[in-house]
Amino acid sequence: MKRSLFVHVPAFIGVRTVLNTMVRMVYPFLPILGRGLEVDLRMLSLAITIRSASGVLGPFLASVGDSRGRKTGMLFGVSLFTAAASVMAIWPTYPAFVLSLVLGIMANFVFVPSMQAFLGDRVPYERRGLVLGLSELGWSLSYIIGVPIVGLIIDRQGWHAPFLYFAGLGLIAMLTLWIILPNDRPVRAGQPGILQNMRLVLTSVPALAGIAFAMGLSASNELVNLTFGAWLEQAFAVKIAALAVASAIIGASELSSEVLSSALVDWLGKRRAVVIGLACNGLAVLALPLIGRSLTGALVGLFFIYLAFEFTLVSSIPLMTEVMPNARATFMSTYIAAMALGRALGAMILPGVYNYETPLRILPAMLTAAFLSLIAYIFLRNVKTVPSPDGLPPAI
Repeated sequence: MKRSLFVHVPAFIGVRTVLNTMVRMVYPFLPILGRGLEVDLRMLSLAITIRSASGVLGPFLASVGDSRGRKTGMLFGVSLFTAAASVMAIWPTYPAFVLSLVLGIMANFVFVPSMQAFLGDRVPYERRGLVLGLSELGWSLSYIIGVPIVGLIIDRQGWHAPFLYFAGLGLIAMLTLWIILPNDRPVRAGQPGILQNMRLVLTSVPALAGIAFAMGLSASNELVNLTFGAWLEQAFAVKIAALAVASAIIGASELSSEVLSSALVDWLGKRRAVVIGLACNGLAVLALPLIGRSLTGALVGLFFIYLAFEFTLVSSIPLMTEVMPNARATFMSTYIAAMALGRALGAMILPGVYNYETPLRILPAMLTAAFLSLIAYIFLRNVKTVPSPDGLPPAI
């Protein structure tokens, strides 16, 4: 790995940890935020739904990473994050909260694809799994480090205090990226713009297969996300303590899978690693109803489900960066947006496959999750990679 990447990658991990913390803090602190905003759960759910729906705009904004350069794309993403935090720090009301949620998720949709495209430009394909896997540590670290720190700030300074800190961290992140990132080369004459890049993505069979793969994979995992809390609470009569343990287990499994993927994906091969992860994910969700007859068994089962899912997701990223190198940032933002749409699909499917009144009967939901993993595998077979076009920065 080139010396400059020893600076870039840790910086990216730090920035992503901050961005992801503001996204993930909403769920554990939802009741506290509701009391502070003086709104009920229905209004909070509406705000989160609006946030999810806004993901469809992500690819259009993130295309700036292709049309104006990777550095510009990353700075734009962090500026959206800073605006999201600032609006809540200045005006802590429900309308500001909705706007903050939308801007915060859009910040991720813009920053992450530009960052992945930046690394994809500079790291050869055979080594890309390690570098991109390391950059994903910001996801698990946000849950292991970021969210607990937010909890301490809320406890000591109030429910809206974290947003002021996020705004300050956003400004620091912008300054850091401005200093450490190289200036992109001037845009070539005739380089495609946003609409042209989106047309390239939406008319490419391998790209569409990648989008369908992302939707199937995330829909499968969302069925687990939406059932495990109610299932643990109802089946084993546990409350906050056990749910906190489950959250810690999920964070630990995410971190383990990111490290595992970074170490193995280049050695195994990107596609083989994704296939192995999908197979393990399918087996894990099928095993959960069998081993989840006790609380210990349920927690062990959840650990392996999230381990397999996150390994599959992280391993898929370097593969997807080579599907459309000529519109890399645009495609990767579409890929991330497809993950969000897949989660919406999982939420739509849930009422038909899981009955909260019979918490022990999770088998239909887990069978559906395994089936969606199989669908994802079918689409994965149509994902093809192509060589990077001439004119991109040389491989390192």
